[in-house]
Amino acid sequence: MASPEPPIRGAYGEIITDGKSQKYCDQVKSEVEEKTGKEYTEYVAKQYRIERAGGRNFLIKVHVGGDDHVHLRVYEKLPCNGGGLELSNMQQSKSHHDPIEYF
Repeated sequence: MASPEPPIRGAYGEIITDGKSQKYCDQVKSEVEEKTGKEYTEYVAKQYRIERAGGRNFLIKVHVGGDDHVHLRVYEKLPCNGGGLELSNMQQSKSHHDPIEYF
């Protein structure tokens, strides 16, 4: 089984569908809702990719109901930098078929 972590720093790894990114999505949900002006009753991480770069960047596809998805870029800081997560960027109006690529 391939590792979800990319083989080199600064590159995104393969797409992962194991659901482990849900905890990261949950931690930034209120910020996502604030930025979109919407409250999501459905908010399920479907796929993600990881980049190692002075912490970890996650590109996450989140199903938010119907055919709608949002893409999140979430940064996990290293413990020596205070740890924690931040929502770096997001894209709305995405579909299940849109690839998760850097934005």
